[in-house]
Amino acid sequence: MKILVRNLDRSVTEAEVLDLFKTYGKVDSCVVVKDADTGKSKGFGFVEMSNPREAVKAVKGLNTLKVKGAGIRVKIAEDKA
Repeated sequence: MKILVRNLDRSVTEAEVLDLFKTYGKVDSCVVVKDADTGKSKGFGFVEMSNPREAVKAVKGLNTLKVKGAGIRVKIAEDKA
């Protein structure tokens, strides 16, 4: 399951996001999206978890959690049409 993580502070690293999600289960991938020109975070990313039950628990547990002062938004990513 692909999970969208928004409202990340620009200083949050992929390792920090990975640590948040690992407490809920096995994480297959974790990416913080970066600007192609500056290499700086765009403030959102994606996490993939293969176990749907663990993914739903992670979404419920982490949505609105404060990370470096910002309440992150976590939800199941919607497939592009």
